[in-house]
Amino acid sequence: MRKKYTLLFSLLALVLSLMVIFPLFAGVLGAFKQADEFLKPSLFPKNPTLENFSQVMSMLPVGRFFMNSVIVALLGAGARMLMALLAAYAFSFFDFKGKKVLFFLLLGPMMLPGDILVVTNYQTVSSLQLLDTYLGMAITSFVGATQMFMLRQQFLHTPKALRESSFLDGCGDFRFMFSILFPLSRPVMITLFVQSFINIWNVYLWPLLVTNRTDMRTIQVGITMLTTHDGTAFHLVLAGVALSLIPAFILFFCLRKAIARSMEEGAMVG
Repeated sequence: MRKKYTLLFSLLALVLSLMVIFPLFAGVLGAFKQADEFLKPSLFPKNPTLENFSQVMSMLPVGRFFMNSVIVALLGAGARMLMALLAAYAFSFFDFKGKKVLFFLLLGPMMLPGDILVVTNYQTVSSLQLLDTYLGMAITSFVGATQMFMLRQQFLHTPKALRESSFLDGCGDFRFMFSILFPLSRPVMITLFVQSFINIWNVYLWPLLVTNRTDMRTIQVGITMLTTHDGTAFHLVLAGVALSLIPAFILFFCLRKAIARSMEEGAMVG
């Protein structure tokens, strides 16, 4: 009976994986199609071409868009992980009044869609004169309740005796955090960083609102410039989308071992 449930679960996981991967696979293949091939839908391109990519690069400052996205994603993900690390450490190792209440208040934003804060965030960024700046695009990503919650759960499994013994050797909170706790939690930290980086990389609405200059646009906003009033050039849009996926694939490929290790550790803890 257990083998049947395992087989059924594996088949279900396979079907769900294919449902997630298929649109991505079809989109990448569409980037190699010629314009007239979209009149008769087919999965594989009949005459694959790289002309779409060169045409996109000639129409848009793709390099500048990529640089903007990388800066914003790195700034946002880095600040988010630092904030999450400090908050998770405080909620895991410190005792103070109202600790549980404050923790649940911080988790509140996890249940609210981010779009409801767009207007107030825009007013704040505009009043601070941060429009058309990297800080203005990244500042709304500096705090992430999900990352703080996951790190707190990881730190709660760290023996308190380890912190006490390190303090007896003259180690302070910051030294313990970055010299001992951080290496122990590195797989989880890397996984959360990758997740944050990709989420910020894929944001479209906020960078569109806070940027007016073309040279400050991110790659996600820049792709929309390929659509004109005359119609949508699907072969060019899909080529731009395929280009925007490259950093995420590179990041995942380089850090795949740490991500797999984080999943294994989470399974053992659970």
